[in-house]
Order: sequence, then C-alpha cells, then structure tokens
Amino acid sequence: MANKVCCYPLAVLARYHHVPFIVVAPTTTVDPDTPDGAAIEVEQRPGHEVTDVILPHAPAAPGTDAALGVPVAPLGTQAFNPAFDVTPPELVTAIVTERGVVAPVTEGGIAELCARSRSGNGMMAS
Repeated sequence: MANKVCCYPLAVLARYHHVPFIVVAPTTTVDPDTPDGAAIEVEQRPGHEVTDVILPHAPAAPGTDAALGVPVAPLGTQAFNPAFDVTPPELVTAIVTERGVVAPVTEGGIAELCARSRSGNGMMAS
C-alpha cells in the first residue's frame, strides 16, 4: 500500500500492539499490475520542507513568489522527505473497498477483487 507518509510506521505500531491495520480505499486506487512496493517510485520532496517552517505573512524570497522559510534544524542539515511511503501487505490486516474486502491481503485476493470490480459481479467474500 502506498499512501501519504505515516502509514508504514502506524502499521508497524499496530502489528507490535496486536491491533488490526485496515486500509479503506476505492477500488480505482488498487493496482493489480504493481507486483510489490519495490516497483513503486517514491517521489522525493525538497528537504527544506522539513528543515524550514514557513511563517504566516512571511516575505517572498527575492525573485520568487515563495515565502522565505525559517530554519528549524541546524544549517546544512540534510532531510529525507518522501512524498509517501509503502506499507508491505503483511502489515495490512484487510483492504476494504466499495466492492468487497480482501483479508488476508494476498496477490490472488487483490486480483479477484479487481476482476470482480471490473465485471460488476458484486461483493467479494472476505
């Protein structure tokens, strides 16, 4: 599962504390042709988005429309700032969509859900 940053650590915490981690998503966001998370290219955002804070009503940087940021980390600090993270299926208890539930999350379960979604055969048994 690829989603905004924070899902992976939440899934790890859920597993550690024996709490189900359930993904709720429309079937249009499920891609059966992506074999695993390694096949997903994760966009890297600029590090200054993490190391600087934009204050309300801050002046624009010279020659740009972008407000100047105030550093909140030591100068020269490098930041890893991915746009999203990838949660491995073994950390996901179930995927719930408008077309059904996949639990446990397996490649076959995802393929069946997507096939039924495309054919309009209704809900998939969990």
